[in-house]
Amino acid sequence: MASPTAPSSQQSSAHIKLITLGCRLNIYESEVMRQHAQAADLGETVIINTCAVTNEAERQSRQAVRKAQRDHPGAKIVVTGCSAQLHPDLYAKLPGVDLVLGNHEKMQADAFDTAHWHARVHVDNIMDVKETAHHLVSGFEDKVRAFVQIQNGCNHSCTFCSIPASRGKNRSVPLGAITDQIKLLLQQGCKEIVLTGVDITDYGQDLPGQPTLGQLCKRLLAQVPDLQRLRLSSIDPAEIDEVMLNLMMHEPRIMPHFHISLQAGDDMILKRMKRRHLRHHVIDFCQMIRKARPDVVFGADIIAGFPTESDAMFAQSCDIITACDLTYLHTFPYSARANTPAARMPQVNGAIIKQRAAQLRQLGEQQLHKFYHSRIGKMEQVLIESRNKGYTQHFAPVSFDNDTSLVCGQIVMAKITDCTATSLKGQICYD
Repeated sequence: MASPTAPSSQQSSAHIKLITLGCRLNIYESEVMRQHAQAADLGETVIINTCAVTNEAERQSRQAVRKAQRDHPGAKIVVTGCSAQLHPDLYAKLPGVDLVLGNHEKMQADAFDTAHWHARVHVDNIMDVKETAHHLVSGFEDKVRAFVQIQNGCNHSCTFCSIPASRGKNRSVPLGAITDQIKLLLQQGCKEIVLTGVDITDYGQDLPGQPTLGQLCKRLLAQVPDLQRLRLSSIDPAEIDEVMLNLMMHEPRIMPHFHISLQAGDDMILKRMKRRHLRHHVIDFCQMIRKARPDVVFGADIIAGFPTESDAMFAQSCDIITACDLTYLHTFPYSARANTPAARMPQVNGAIIKQRAAQLRQLGEQQLHKFYHSRIGKMEQVLIESRNKGYTQHFAPVSFDNDTSLVCGQIVMAKITDCTATSLKGQICYD
């Protein structure tokens, strides 16, 4: 399951406004759609790129469509993304919606030609899609960190997840296309690249020769020497190949921040989720990388209240957070997704799910607070992304007080002087 970003983000350019919900892959795809919509000269248009990772994400997606209709009454409204793929007719019936596009259709330039809008719904069977289209994105608006899609879809069948139904099977982008995209983004001023997809650690299994994620990263770093910062989105420890593991432990251009698709810390729950790792695999994985790279930080997705989860099983999820010293947590209260095996399992009481999610979030805040305090007094390499703010190699936000000399895109050395609950505070070192 791809990791989520903040609940929603917005981009606008001329008369094109994008509202993006969900994962990093959606952010990349929104940029492709922005370029298609501009080329089609659509005029005032709002594109809502929806998410379906949870019932709450789908509720927020519908809410975003209604808000767009209220705030932009004269604009064309296009709805797409995972929730639209799963429920196209529902979105077509919402007031003000002009077009509903599936996840495959939204990446096609001709889908934004109004001559094809005689049918309001363009959503085909995603399971029939065989290839991931290659799109050369020239840049990300106002960003020096860019997302590059290396694959789409998922071949696994976790019992709680509806993403394969909305994204289709694993489809990988050839190395040459990825290399060309990264070179172009660097030429346009991007300084950090994030490799993204639905299941990036399954990269290459559908390509000739079955290259692995590790082989992809090794060749990228060799062929693009100007790439200073390479970051991975969510990873599955069960699929990490030996080349990738070695790079994660020893390659300084790969950022020391890895987000694990963990989901639970109890073996029985992991088996009922149909995950491919057990508790000890994740602990061993974190310890192995930390031994070679002591400054590494880990994040993780964790689901609270999966069906049949007892208090003892939940305690194992809490314990693995400290056992692996996880820093960044994405907590999901379990919500039953239609037509998934987990929806037919004995459900945990909703009030208990809510309580456990709150407990996990509190533990996550404590872990983040501990990490921030551990950085005080240390020197950090910071990529400046806005006037007085940047991100460390560990993806920790750093703010600088009234330093007018900072330029977006600079990579500077800074001493961490303090922290708040949400970020570090730094002082630029000019020597």
